Amino acid sequence: MSAEGDSINQAGDGPVQENGGPGVLTASELAEGDVGARRVITGAKALRRSPSKENAYAVALKKALTKDRHQSRSGKGRGAPKKGGAGGKGTWGKPGDELGVDSTTTDIHDPNYDSDGQEEYRMKTVRPVMDDEQFKQFLEDMFHEYFEHGDTYEVIESLKELNAKKSYHKIIQVLINLALDRKATVRELSSVLISDMYGNLLSQEDVSRSFSGVLAELPDLTLDAPEAPVIVGQFIARAIADDCLPPKFVSSFKGAVESAEATLALEKAEVLLSLKHGIVRLDNVWGVGGGLRPVKTLIKKIVLLLKEYLSSGDANEAIRCLLDLEVPHFHHELVYELLILVIESGKEQTATAMAALLKAFYDACYITSDQMAQGFVRVLDNLNDIQLDAPQAVNSFDNFADICFAKGILPNRVLKELPGRGRKRYVSEGDGGRLKENGSSGHVSN
Repeated sequence: MSAEGDSINQAGDGPVQENGGPGVLTASELAEGDVGARRVITGAKALRRSPSKENAYAVALKKALTKDRHQSRSGKGRGAPKKGGAGGKGTWGKPGDELGVDSTTTDIHDPNYDSDGQEEYRMKTVRPVMDDEQFKQFLEDMFHEYFEHGDTYEVIESLKELNAKKSYHKIIQVLINLALDRKATVRELSSVLISDMYGNLLSQEDVSRSFSGVLAELPDLTLDAPEAPVIVGQFIARAIADDCLPPKFVSSFKGAVESAEATLALEKAEVLLSLKHGIVRLDNVWGVGGGLRPVKTLIKKIVLLLKEYLSSGDANEAIRCLLDLEVPHFHHELVYELLILVIESGKEQTATAMAALLKAFYDACYITSDQMAQGFVRVLDNLNDIQLDAPQAVNSFDNFADICFAKGILPNRVLKELPGRGRKRYVSEGDGGRLKENGSSGHVSN
């Protein structure tokens, strides 16, 4: 066994061949050997490998050693962790992300999403298109406000914000329709607005199309405003004078319109344009209204109004004439001029009629309590000068104040300031505070 064991040990030191060889055990000899020999064969087989199997073993071993590493397996790259250590999809991220101070998110589905806290966003302006009825209602409301403030820039900017370029030709139509039954001041504001809109908002084609629509609507407009043809003719002439319409507009439409109202409007415009210096005069085609009139002119109209009332006795007509002046802040002048007429007349009939007119103005709230008091105080301050021309001024003024106070239109504080309403002296000096009896003339009652 010792010799056989030596052979086996020798075989374990070198390769084993199945076909045998010098110093090498054959397969049959190994098959007849003991268990120890078989263990040696197993170890020998493990060392008998081809070069290709040895490379595969090395690759498998390398994979087993590097599969849990975050370095590139191809041996390329800088060896940094994958995605900066934050992991891939579905992971929690790199350590410390949960402690971040910025908890905002741009995901609208995230519970922490706050729309007010988002700084980077885009807003798209959407301008809805109005239908004809909505556009007309918007224009009417805007023009009513314009008639109060008179700011054409605000109107133009409001119209530019609308998505209604296809309906621009209706702007002037609505404007003129509103101005037909209003005062000259409103018509002047309307003409100024048309002139300012031209070039900034409206083209000459839009203006021409608008006035063509107004001429087509004239038969219906005349039913509510009988003077509509004349007023529209004035608007056309003013627009031509302001270079908003071409001069040939009248001649091109004259003879082509069917209604008599449109023909009358074109004839009115032609007459105004054919006048000497007509273009210059058309700047005041609506007259000078409101507070733009000179003060002397307003006073003359107020005096004429009062004299016409004394002749006719029509308080409603006097109210209408006063409102046509469009100077509500100047109504105290009417009270002043009315008092002057009463004082200069000195007749009771005139005083009664004028007190009734003041009562009508006061009840209709066209003359306020402050304006009434201001008119009386102005006369009271000038009473000495007035008395030079009218010696009975004090008595007439005092009697008229009693009538107005009885009608409830003169404040008591003003009545106390009148000359005949001063503190009367019932106690003479040295009477010891004793009052005189009625009818006594210097004798003190016991």
